[in-house]
Amino acid sequence: MKAIVYDHYGPPSALRLRDIDRPGVGDREVLVRVRAAGVDPGVLIFLSGRPYLVRLAAGLRRPRVPVLGRDVAGVVAEVGARVTRFRPGDEVYGTTLRGSYAEFTATHERRLAGKPTNLTFAQAAAVPVSGMTALRAVRDTGRVRPGHRVLVIGASGGVGAQAVQIAKAYGATVTGVCAPTKADFVRSLGADDVLDYTREEIDRDGPVYDVVVDTGGNRPLSLLRRALTPRGTLALVGGDWTRGALLGGYGRQMFGAPLLSTVVGHRLRAVNARERIEDLDKLRDLVESGALTPQVDRSYPLAETADALRHFTDGHPAGKLVITVSEPGT
Repeated sequence: MKAIVYDHYGPPSALRLRDIDRPGVGDREVLVRVRAAGVDPGVLIFLSGRPYLVRLAAGLRRPRVPVLGRDVAGVVAEVGARVTRFRPGDEVYGTTLRGSYAEFTATHERRLAGKPTNLTFAQAAAVPVSGMTALRAVRDTGRVRPGHRVLVIGASGGVGAQAVQIAKAYGATVTGVCAPTKADFVRSLGADDVLDYTREEIDRDGPVYDVVVDTGGNRPLSLLRRALTPRGTLALVGGDWTRGALLGGYGRQMFGAPLLSTVVGHRLRAVNARERIEDLDKLRDLVESGALTPQVDRSYPLAETADALRHFTDGHPAGKLVITVSEPGT
């Protein structure tokens, strides 16, 4: 099969399109013919091997898994002997640890769910990683309820665009933080107000937000807390992975927030990164009900994956970028 592979850590130019062996399938695994795969910050982190902390999981000197990509949407091609939830021909979406920038990937059946019926494969590939992260930030960490005021920092990005919609679905009044060129896009997601970060800071209105979802990763905790009500919750989604060779921008989640939470009234929490089938099912319900519509900024063919990753870092896409791998019928 054809796949995008990398033999060493580096920039997008390190990627190569090659023919490699199709993955085998374990007893509880599913072989998926990949139709589309999403782009998220984790892809750039694993490609670059920075911050260096990631190499404990990815491989100290070179990547253990040579194929990039976590999000996947496609069609079941083969199932393991003990798989009970799927059969060949089923349309699915979810995540994989074996890389999705390839014509086929194998993944555990518990990492997949039925694809939302009203989405294309490209749209479905935009949901899993970013959607599960947004859902956990809003529902689990933020505990958003009707009447809450929610601030979403990075509201035009992959996680942020879905967090805005999910917070609205849970009954919140939502303010999105974005660049002025993305204001109309964020309003189209359902945001009640938009804050232009080039002109105003997030504490513009004082401590009025019950929940702040920070996907930007570059503001100090002291500033984020100034926007929270006295018992408000800060949901830290990501860090600015370009800052610092060892931890990147993740020091806030690992050290700053847990320590500070013990002495202040605010709940300062890192969003749990666990991926669950129940979350994929909930996201499908939100999509099929019309409450959540994944936003695809642009699609790239598999051979142009490096260009997609460059655009991700330099182009500030509105919503998600997607890699299209194969068309139905192929």
